[in-house]
Amino acid sequence: QVQLQESGGGLVQAGGSLRLSCAASIDTFSRYSMGWFRQAPGKDREFVAALSWSGWNTYYADSVKGRFTISRDNAKNTVYLQMNSLKPEDTAVYYCGRKVRTGSYFSRNEYDYWGQGTQVTVSS
Repeated sequence: QVQLQESGGGLVQAGGSLRLSCAASIDTFSRYSMGWFRQAPGKDREFVAALSWSGWNTYYADSVKGRFTISRDNAKNTVYLQMNSLKPEDTAVYYCGRKVRTGSYFSRNEYDYWGQGTQVTVSS
């Protein structure tokens, strides 16, 4: 059974940094593209960043470009999200997901398994 476990969230002041991790219990982890999404209260879950199975191709929402960096370590079955210059509008629960379909990286419908999420709160 596939399990994803996010960690690294917390409370940070605007301008600060956090590094999220997503540990995956997937035997064939290196074969899958992975993504990060987030959901703020009262809003839909939205795309944040994703990367291909090799890590060579990365994709970002316009709102986080230049501030967030997604990466992976296939030897550790882990994907990371380095978040710098955080803003109050980045406050949300962050989820990692496994991409299993061949459509857009930006669509949550392309992902099947999700973790339980980690809360990120940015104070002004």
